[in-house]
Amino acid sequence: MPLPTPTFRALLLDMDGTLVDSDAVVERVWRGWARDHGLDEAHVLSVVHGRQGYTTMAALLPDRPMERNHAENRELLAAETADMDGVVPVGGAGDFLAALRAAAVPHALVTSADAPLSTARMRTAALPLPETRVTAESVSASKPDPEGFLKGAAELGHAPEDCLAFEDSGAGIAAAKAAGMRVVGVGPRAAEHGPDLVVPDLTGLRVAATGDGVFTLHLPA
Repeated sequence: MPLPTPTFRALLLDMDGTLVDSDAVVERVWRGWARDHGLDEAHVLSVVHGRQGYTTMAALLPDRPMERNHAENRELLAAETADMDGVVPVGGAGDFLAALRAAAVPHALVTSADAPLSTARMRTAALPLPETRVTAESVSASKPDPEGFLKGAAELGHAPEDCLAFEDSGAGIAAAKAAGMRVVGVGPRAAEHGPDLVVPDLTGLRVAATGDGVFTLHLPA
C-alpha cells in the first residue's frame, strides 16, 4: 500500500516494537501482573502494547482507583528497567538511525516508556538516543491520545501533516493518525491497525533529501 505522499520533513519514532524488541520483558512482567490479579494472561498482553501501564490497568480493572494504577505502574516500570534480558534492536534499526543522522533528518523518539526505561532499553540495544525525546513524563495522556506525537512535532518545529510516524501497536498508530500524521507500521502487529504502509522491520530503509528540507523514504528493493 503506497503512502499518499512519500515525502516528509520530520520523523517521529516509537521505541518498543519499532526500534527495540522488548517483547520478552514486557511479557514476563505483564504475565506476572495478570497472574497476581487473576486475569487472563493472553488478554492482558493483547491490551498492553503501546500504552502507558496505568491505562492498561484502567482498561482491565475499570472499577479500581486510578491512584492504585499509577502506583502499580511505577512498580512495573522499575521492574522492566531492571530486566534487560532479551532486549535487542529491531532488524535494521541501527542502520536506519545512522542514516537519519547522516542525512540530517529531524527526528524524535515518542514512547510510552519513561526516561529511565527508554534510556536503558536503547542503550542495551546499542542504539543512539535521538536528541529530541517525548517520554511518559512529558505528557499528561497516554497513547492512543495524540499528545505525545503532537508534542514531538512541535519540538522539532514541524506541522503534524509534514511528519511521518513509525509505530508497531494499535494504540500508537491510532495516536499518530489522531495527530494528523501518516504512519509506517513496523512488524506484524502493526498490520492489523491500518497504517499507511507496513514494513516487516527497518532493514534496508533509506531516506534521501529532495531539497528545501523535504525528504523521501525509500523501501528496500
